[in-house]
Amino acid sequence: MALSPQWLDELRARITLSAVVGRDVRLTKAGREFKACCPFHDEKTPSFYVNDAKGFYHCFGCEAHGDAIGWMIEQRGMAFMDAVKELAATAGMEVPAPDPVAAKRAEKRASLVDVTRAAQEWFVTRLRSADGAKARDYLAKRGFSDRIVAEFGFGYAPDSKQALARDLSRFEDDMLLESGMRTETEDGNRYDRFRDRLMLPIQDQRGRVIAFGGRILADREGVAKYLNSPDTPLFDKGRTLYNLHRAAPAARQSGRIVVVEGYMDVIALAAAGIGEAVAPMGTALTEQQIELLWRQCERPILCFDGDRAGQKAAMRAISRALPLLRPSHTLGIVRLPEGMDPDDFVRAHGAGAMTELLAAPDSLLDAMWQFERDAQPLDTPEAKAGLKARLLEHVEAIGHPDIRSLYKRELLERFSAFAFPPREKREWTRGNWKKPTGPTLAPEVANRLKRAMSGGLRDDFAGAVLAGLARYPDQIARHEDALSRFAARDRNVGPAIDLLLEAAETLDFGADSPISLGEGYPASPENTRYAFLFEGTDPGEAREELAEAVSLLVERPALEAALAAATARFDQDPEGSFAEQARLRERLLALNERLKCFGRRRATASSRKDTAKPADEPASEPVHGSQD
Repeated sequence: MALSPQWLDELRARITLSAVVGRDVRLTKAGREFKACCPFHDEKTPSFYVNDAKGFYHCFGCEAHGDAIGWMIEQRGMAFMDAVKELAATAGMEVPAPDPVAAKRAEKRASLVDVTRAAQEWFVTRLRSADGAKARDYLAKRGFSDRIVAEFGFGYAPDSKQALARDLSRFEDDMLLESGMRTETEDGNRYDRFRDRLMLPIQDQRGRVIAFGGRILADREGVAKYLNSPDTPLFDKGRTLYNLHRAAPAARQSGRIVVVEGYMDVIALAAAGIGEAVAPMGTALTEQQIELLWRQCERPILCFDGDRAGQKAAMRAISRALPLLRPSHTLGIVRLPEGMDPDDFVRAHGAGAMTELLAAPDSLLDAMWQFERDAQPLDTPEAKAGLKARLLEHVEAIGHPDIRSLYKRELLERFSAFAFPPREKREWTRGNWKKPTGPTLAPEVANRLKRAMSGGLRDDFAGAVLAGLARYPDQIARHEDALSRFAARDRNVGPAIDLLLEAAETLDFGADSPISLGEGYPASPENTRYAFLFEGTDPGEAREELAEAVSLLVERPALEAALAAATARFDQDPEGSFAEQARLRERLLALNERLKCFGRRRATASSRKDTAKPADEPASEPVHGSQD
C-alpha cells in the first residue's frame, strides 16, 4: 500500500482530532484546546491536551504525543493500515490502491536508512580514533561538552577517498552512491563524498538519520566550509529542518520555535539551554519548511546573523512567507547586533540576554518596513517612490485578502508619515499669520477634485460619504479597497474617489482634523441627514457610522453587476440563473431597507440637534443609481 506524505497530511487535515479522541476520553474545553486526565497514565489533575488547530495531542505528565493516526494505534491498539482505513472512511477519502512501484521505492528507502545509520556509527567511531584528534580539539575549542557531542551525534570523516566504502563493504556501492555517501565523476570514478570533515547527522522528524552535514576543520581556499548530502530518496533539503525532531518537543514546552542559519548556531543555543532551535539546509527558508514550522508554533522566530547577508536571508524568508500568511500565522524577526551570529551573541552576552531578545521579536511587518526603508538612501523623490513601490510589491504577494488590506493600510500610513512629515503651515488672515485647522490638499489636487465633483453627483448620499471622508481623512486608507472597487464600477463618482485616494497618500494620518476646505474642496451637502457630518458628533461614533455609509454606498453597484451577470447566463443555465437572480433581488430589497433605516436614524439624530429637516419630511433618496 503506497501512502504518500501528502495523502497522509490531507487525511490529518480532514480529521477533527478532538472528535476522534473524544470517543474514548471525556474532553473539556480549555480555551482553544481540550483537556482531560491522561489515558496513558494515572493522574488526578488534567495534563492531557488536544489541539485541533495543530492536529496533535500531548500529555505534559508522561510526554505522550501523537496525531489522529497515532491515537488509533496507541490507544485502540490498531495496526497502522487499519487505523488509516478507519480514519479515511470517517473523512470520506479513498485509500490509494496498492502500487508495486511505490512499494519498491519505500523498500529502497528503508534499505538506505540502514546505510545512513551505519555511516553515522562509523563516523562516531572515527571521531574517537587517533584520526579524530583534531576534530576533538575543534569541539573542545568551541566549548561543546561531552553531553552535547553525544546528543547531536558528532563524528569525523577521515581524509580518505575509499575508507568509508572499504569499512561499509557489506552495502553495495550503488547503495552508498544513492544514499549520498559516495559521489561519482563523469568518467565513472567513485569516492567518498565527505573527507577530513567534522560530521553531523541530519535526522527526520522520527529521529532517523537521512543525510549528513560536514564542516572543514581549517579554512582552505576554494573549499566550501560546509558540505551537505545531496538530495536522495531519503533527503529533500527543501522539506527538512535540522534538529526538528528534538526542537518540536522543546517548542511545545516553551511555546516558541527559533530558526537560525546553521547547525552550529542550533547546537550553541542548545548548549545554552535553548533547545527549540532549528536550521534550514544551507538554503533560503522554503514554503514547505515554513509550513513545518507553523505546525509547531503560530509565530516562529527568525534569528539570523546580524550582518547584511543574514538580514537578506531573513528578507528572503519573509518574501516566501507573505503568500502563505493566514490569520494568527506569521513570523517574528530578531535582529542581532552587526557582525554577530547566535553563537557569538550567547558567548558574548550569555543565555539570559538571548532569552530576552527572543521574548520581544519584531513583527514581520516591522522587519519588512525597516529592511526596505534602510535598503538605500532616500534623499530624492525618486528614491522615496521606489520605497513605496517595493512595499506595495510585497503587499500584492500576500494571498489572504484581509491580511493584504491590513498590511497595505499600515505600510502606506508609515510611508506617508515618513515621506510627508507634518510641516507647520500658516496662512495670512486680516494682517496676521495663523495655522490652518487641518491638513490641506495640494492646490492642483484640490482643483481637480473640485472639478470632478462639480460634474454632478446623482444623489446626496455619495456626496455625503465623500464629505465624511474629507472630515475624517484617517478613514480613507481604511476603506481603500472597497472604494477602489466602487470607483472602477461607477463613472459618475469614480473620478472623485480616485482623486481622494490619491490625495490621501500625502496627508498626515495622525491628524484628527478634517481636510482644509480653503483650496476649493467642496463643502458638505446642505441639510444633511448624516450624523458623521454634524459638528459635535463623537469622533468614534462618527467613524463607525461613516464605515456603515461606505459599505452601503459600494454594495449596491456590486449587487447590480452580479445580477446583470446572472441574467446574461440565463440561456446557458436557465434554472441556475433564475435562482441566482431571485437571491440577488432579495439582497437588493434588503439593502434598500437598510438604507431607509439608515436615513431615518440620521434624521432622528438630526432633529435632536436641531440641525436637520423635520422628521416628517421625506428623506432624499440615499441610493446611488436606479431603484428596483
